[in-house]
Amino acid sequence: MKIRSITYFLNPKYPFDESALRKAGEFLARAKSAYEAAGYEVQTTRLATIPFPQLLNGKTKQLPRLAQEVAGILPQIGIAYAALGPALTEFPESYAVIPDAIAASENIFFGGVMADRKNGISLQAVRACAQVIRQASTITGDGFANLRFAALANVKAGSPFFPAAYHDRDEPAFAIATESADLAVNAFANGNNLEDGRNHLISEITRHGQALARVSAIELPGTRFLGIDFSLAPFPDDAHSLGRAVENMGVSKIGLHGSLAAAAILTEAVDRADFPHTGFSGFMQPILEDSGLARRAAEGTLTIKDALLYSAVCGTGLDTVPLPGDTTAEQIAPLLLDLSALAMRLDKPLTARLMPVPGKKAGDSTNFDFAFFANSRVLALDSAPLNKSLGGDESFLLKEKRSNG
Repeated sequence: MKIRSITYFLNPKYPFDESALRKAGEFLARAKSAYEAAGYEVQTTRLATIPFPQLLNGKTKQLPRLAQEVAGILPQIGIAYAALGPALTEFPESYAVIPDAIAASENIFFGGVMADRKNGISLQAVRACAQVIRQASTITGDGFANLRFAALANVKAGSPFFPAAYHDRDEPAFAIATESADLAVNAFANGNNLEDGRNHLISEITRHGQALARVSAIELPGTRFLGIDFSLAPFPDDAHSLGRAVENMGVSKIGLHGSLAAAAILTEAVDRADFPHTGFSGFMQPILEDSGLARRAAEGTLTIKDALLYSAVCGTGLDTVPLPGDTTAEQIAPLLLDLSALAMRLDKPLTARLMPVPGKKAGDSTNFDFAFFANSRVLALDSAPLNKSLGGDESFLLKEKRSNG
């Protein structure tokens, strides 16, 4: 298990409060040293701000310049990446400027709100996010720029995973994101019965979660600790693959029936573990970041519909999903709408990070040159443009399922 990121949440004001940014860098350097001294590898330190429409006081056309400024500041304060938060439905013009901001920077991430408890599901925002994905896919020849954008449904502030991370207050805070799929792989590696494997996984998550929380309390007082997003995030080898964990549990290939039950069991194990939770904290299924998922997607066993189905019980939703390069925004929007409906009806946070690959069609091999990706094949998207009642611009509320207990 590793720490994927220590994320510092800040309202840096604009023009920037330079002293606050320096303090962010100093805090993250101190935090990194503290966790490493406790025996944990820290892969990255990151900064997440309040949503950029608020940071810019509604002047969202300034976002590309803001992204460039932040990208220039990060090396000076020793931080690897920054998230400038999501476009907001209250600022409908904020979505369209994101592709230009992605093109203007290399290490800055963005989101777009499609649905939340205050405003419900916005059909206009769903289509706007689909358009961002479509435009961002053309920034580079391989479609890689969409790694830095996610469409958000029912995602609250305080998740340390990018691109979903954003802040919602003036007081600084921090949180930890883990890379811990190996714990699930190991828990079921020896053919343990279900209860033994699950108990072992819960015990290991609790042990690490409490150790990380102790470091936060003892070594890093004075800055609000939001908690740990103990999502079982993978690395693209079989030792750190949630696809392999599911198969270790007894599903022959992830994508076959039984996979949803396995995903639910793994997510519930994170819920049961005793540590300060934040963010998604569950089963993470990034197709291109997980060797097992990438393999089964390439074989055709794991489809987009499967991944959407597992989103009902998992942690994060649809992540790093390779799509045909000619996929239109009108075809993407229905998938985003389905994801939003799941998030609102089940009252859980879900995101979509979709990656149309220019020049590729369904079934073609991907060829990303990126250490954190396992190449797969482009997945077919069974979708057609929305029309009639679902083809408008309105927003609508979708209440969470009524409890009969």
